[in-house]
Amino acid sequence: MSVAGWAGLAVLVVGAFFAALGALNQTVYGASSFIERYLSAIAADDIATASTTPGVALDATELEALGLPADVSTAMLRTGVVDSGPEDVRIMSDIAHDDGTHTVTASYRLDAAIVQSSFDVRPIEPLYGVLNRWEFAVSPLAVVDVTAAHNPLFTVGALTLDARATKSGDELAAFTQVTPYLAIAPAVYEFSYSSGLLEAVPVTLQADAAARAAVTVDAQPTAAFVERVQVNVDEFLAECATQTVLQPAECPFGIEIDDRVVGPPQWSIVTEPQVTLTPGESSFDMPPTEGVAHISVEVQSLFDGDRFTLEEDRPFTLALSATIKPDDSISIQLK
Repeated sequence: MSVAGWAGLAVLVVGAFFAALGALNQTVYGASSFIERYLSAIAADDIATASTTPGVALDATELEALGLPADVSTAMLRTGVVDSGPEDVRIMSDIAHDDGTHTVTASYRLDAAIVQSSFDVRPIEPLYGVLNRWEFAVSPLAVVDVTAAHNPLFTVGALTLDARATKSGDELAAFTQVTPYLAIAPAVYEFSYSSGLLEAVPVTLQADAAARAAVTVDAQPTAAFVERVQVNVDEFLAECATQTVLQPAECPFGIEIDDRVVGPPQWSIVTEPQVTLTPGESSFDMPPTEGVAHISVEVQSLFDGDRFTLEEDRPFTLALSATIKPDDSISIQLK
């Protein structure tokens, strides 16, 4: 082959190489493919890959701009937390800008909803100096403000978290905790809580990319919680009834008699107050609730000296507050 022939062949090879390189940079290494891979990682619950995608992590300056503390919780950035990720992803457009950035718009299904989002990406140092690489110009992470009402613990996906984990001092004692969490987005999360004493109805949250969302996990007393408090109330009243005095000490019932008492008073509980619990400012509270005690006592009239047995029902009210201790025991305070 002549020199001209070899030169022509070399031109063809070089041209084919650059054509293939251009095709790769438009497809596999293109901005659209970068977004598709990120969304696919979320759908596959590969949160390690999604969260380490260039441009996802937030630095201290970005956290400050979002009004977030430097130690904002990243506990939700793990496998087993996302309820559903983006499925049926379709790239709707990929618009290149003069500064080299791209705006990629994708359509996808999140649970039962069809969602469309736009992502801004920018080029970073090429792979091997020739293959395009990208990063998010704006992190797609969502901020989820979780209100853990009446209980610091909540469950998201398969993970149970404590909303007090990054707090200290007086904040630890708050009955309701509000805590921000970084979360992979776009994705759907389910928040709930269930224990022997407390239960929160599951709440579904759609976290959109680069957005801030709020969810409340509203823990309410279970029937078992109410029953345990009821047992304590019944035992307390039964103990009060053993006191053979007109005014049992530190008890909600008693009686004053003008005549002479000539025998030990005998108390019994006719009707126990039925416990109901609702969240208050710092505890689960039972409002003033009526019960009935009965007294039987031998008395002598100061007027004519007659002796008789006084039998009388004595209505009373009882109110209390209940809190759950760390060992799951219940602390009850009468009001």
